[in-house]
Amino acid sequence: MDTDYHLDCLLRSMEIQPCSKLHHAEKIEETLEWEKYVEELQEIIGYKFKNPSLLHQAFTHPSFKEKCESYERLEYMGDSVLNLLIAKEHYFLHPDLPPGNLTKLRAANVDTEKLARVAIKYDFHKYLRHKKPLLKGQVEEFKDGTLEYPLHSGGLIDPPKVLADVVESLIGAIYIDSNFSMETTWQVVEGLLQPLITPANLETHPVTRFYEICQKNGWNIEFIDTWKKTGEVEVFVDGKFAGKGKFSSKKLVAINRAAHNAHCEIVKNSIGETTSDNCACNEAQN
Repeated sequence: MDTDYHLDCLLRSMEIQPCSKLHHAEKIEETLEWEKYVEELQEIIGYKFKNPSLLHQAFTHPSFKEKCESYERLEYMGDSVLNLLIAKEHYFLHPDLPPGNLTKLRAANVDTEKLARVAIKYDFHKYLRHKKPLLKGQVEEFKDGTLEYPLHSGGLIDPPKVLADVVESLIGAIYIDSNFSMETTWQVVEGLLQPLITPANLETHPVTRFYEICQKNGWNIEFIDTWKKTGEVEVFVDGKFAGKGKFSSKKLVAINRAAHNAHCEIVKNSIGETTSDNCACNEAQN
């Protein structure tokens, strides 16, 4: 009886209506394929859904079909739940950490890049129902970028937002399916998010780090923006060229790369105080 009920939920979530035998057969085949995906996903996350249609919704992008029941509402729920779970974990795990530091630590563990890394680690994008032809290339580019920055790039690579959305929608689905149990949801989420970023390995954002060293030494900073024409941003310190960054797809990433490159060049040339920063000083290009 449970199997029939779950199949009925899936059929309804896939918007199956009375139609031709051929169309109906295609829908049944799609349903059976999704049932296989459900088993695989439940094995990956270590949680069995009482209502698999929630899992189906969590992996349906708005582009898949007009007026489809997409993951957007679950994403909204998951985003709120995740922030509270991480805030609670950090509050008790780091009793001496001030609010400002707790906020930075939480942000690093729930931002788009961190969650997108979770998605590619578990191949969640392979289960996503969508009609975004560019997504595959974006995912591959992001995966290549994570090899250079194993934990977090601090804004030097561009994560596809849809990857983070899927993780948040999955969290929302688990929270609802578990009868709104924060404890059960955290048991799943804690495993998915490993390795968590800690105060020991939390890095300062490249732009912030660059401004800090310049302000400390009283240097003037100027960003030269030619991004629309070249995809590049250049940085000058006290009128001298200090570094540049390039990323044609997003200006913010180009700025981050420029600040990172300039900071690394300052450190490499021993301008200002010696620092133990581990910089990948080669200019990032795309």
